Amino acid sequence: MSESIPLAVIGGSGFYDMPGLEDAEELEIATPFGPPSDRIRVGTLGGRRVAFLARHGRHHTILPSELPQRANFWALKQLGVERVLSVSAVGSLREVYAPGHLVVPSQLIDRTWGRPSTFFGDGLVGHISFAEPFCPRMRQAALAAARCAGATVHEGGTYVVMQGPAFSTRAESELHRAWGADLIGMTALPEAKLAREAELCYATLACVTDYDCWHETEAAVDAATVFETLRRNVAVSQEAVRLLAGALPPREGCACATALDAAIVAPRAAVPAEVRERLAPILRRWLEAGT
Repeated sequence: MSESIPLAVIGGSGFYDMPGLEDAEELEIATPFGPPSDRIRVGTLGGRRVAFLARHGRHHTILPSELPQRANFWALKQLGVERVLSVSAVGSLREVYAPGHLVVPSQLIDRTWGRPSTFFGDGLVGHISFAEPFCPRMRQAALAAARCAGATVHEGGTYVVMQGPAFSTRAESELHRAWGADLIGMTALPEAKLAREAELCYATLACVTDYDCWHETEAAVDAATVFETLRRNVAVSQEAVRLLAGALPPREGCACATALDAAIVAPRAAVPAEVRERLAPILRRWLEAGT
């Protein structure tokens, strides 16, 4: 493993590059789970080493349900990444979260299926704590950076992760509103779960693009609307990332950094050799803590 990389940015729809990333090199990482979404760019931003990964590929060729999330997070962990900021397009389920606003959500509801969502299995049993799915320290840092970037940004909110690729029906949109959800998107899971298993601090900067299809006076969401709103707002998201890179929260004492200590059930000696090898970047700290 190389020296640590304090921050990785996963860019979602419309966020395919990271301007200002200096002395960047592109790395093609082989993983036990296949190739990541794209080559990972590593350079310097805000005086710190930063990695950037285009979630859907730089030409947006991967559906949300097809994303190689285990490969993405294995690769980031192998590179020495410590924190991850996900920048994602979302629909709003509340009037107050208007298109063009940013939100740093605090909770998730999982409505996906069939997406590989854990590194555990094959003789390794673990159950991460997931009551708070986002790192509290990263959430506050992302919030402060977005405000300094001049964005209209909201703190907190519940994000429903839907399967896609179709957008919601009106009945589904009203159901999610009745549940008390605030945002809807397609990518925060299994990202947040895999980040926790990999002991990475993870937060989402959600870019509101539309009112889903519940709003009485706004047109129902379509892809053209989403990308037009993103085009207008990607610059402020990039500025927020630049500011965040220079003001990262400390990792010492953060529960994300030692999440496996309370998650893995089996004794270290019982972990099969092939699992140790396949998950070496993920398990390294936990295994060494027992020696």
